[in-house]
Amino acid sequence: MADQDKKLPASARKLKKARDEGQVARSRDLGHLAAVAVGGAVLVVMAPKLSGWLSDLLAQGLRFNAVAVQNPAFMGERLTELVLKMLWVIVPLGLLMMFVALAASVIAGGWVWTFTPLAPDFGKFNPISGLGRLISKRQLIDTLKASVLALILGLIGAFYLRSHIESFGGVLGMPLPAALSHTGDVILGGLLLLLLALAVFAVIDVPLQKHLHLERLKMSHQEVKQEHKDMQGSSEVKAKVRARMRELASRRMIAAVPSADLVVMNPTHYAVALKYDDQKMGAPRVVAKGADLLAMKIRDAAKGAQVPVLQAPVLARALYAHAEVDREIPAALFSAVAQVLAYVYQLRAAMSGRSRMPGALPELNVPPELDPHNKHPRPAGV
Repeated sequence: MADQDKKLPASARKLKKARDEGQVARSRDLGHLAAVAVGGAVLVVMAPKLSGWLSDLLAQGLRFNAVAVQNPAFMGERLTELVLKMLWVIVPLGLLMMFVALAASVIAGGWVWTFTPLAPDFGKFNPISGLGRLISKRQLIDTLKASVLALILGLIGAFYLRSHIESFGGVLGMPLPAALSHTGDVILGGLLLLLLALAVFAVIDVPLQKHLHLERLKMSHQEVKQEHKDMQGSSEVKAKVRARMRELASRRMIAAVPSADLVVMNPTHYAVALKYDDQKMGAPRVVAKGADLLAMKIRDAAKGAQVPVLQAPVLARALYAHAEVDREIPAALFSAVAQVLAYVYQLRAAMSGRSRMPGALPELNVPPELDPHNKHPRPAGV
């Protein structure tokens, strides 16, 4: 049921993860075609030299004398010598074909450098899971494809040998050089037919392997949701991060309150701490603001640092709604804040004995449209 639920195409993240683990689309038939084609091409190009070399090697193997016949170990030594000479041709050709097959595999699926497939996986020793792999869709397709390929190659070889049986029989009456050349021509014709069959299978197998690879990596709706959650972070983690960021921001604002010139409050809900330095600032700047519990903390910090706290609900609400921390206040609130600052300066002068105590805080000039609690803002120009 789990595999049936996987109907969504693999995401780019899953494709990259699979690639990092060495899971890419590979075509064995393409590697077989490339290896056999290159090996056959090398043999065709080197045919004149190989023919002479084989003639000399065969002549050397059939050369005997009386001393050699009387030595029981001679045949073993001669056989070893001939095998070593043959290996000087077979091994380089085999290495070349192996390199070409690997290159074809890299071209089809790209280069992947990982040791993940080499890591021990004890789950593969489980006979139940192993049985599942044996009867999987991929295994059945690979088995069927390999069987059909073997059958077609076998039929091609059988019919070709049957149609050229007389040519092979006539080789027995030819001189050795001519026999080797004739045999090579006949084998080359059969090799071309085999290459044609391999090419047809490779053309089919390359897109088939890519399709099967994408099919194996398909995702269910739950996997897509989980991946999105992993990339974006779970809601619980994001909530904790936001809470931590708010806590740090609150601490920074509370620490900045003692440097403020005054705190404007709505008695129970809002508090905004302002600072103004006419030598460095073009307008008053907000150093802290908060609502509810944070507003109470700002008020307590201000009282502890002997920073004036004024009750101006409308101005406090407007500043909280439209001013940002560490930014200058909006130009529309300059007049109201200037009134408050002037009142604070008069209050400080009175407390130091330089002037008389000011009266009540005058009515502040706060535009009604800046008050978030004003449900019927005054139209502009009225």
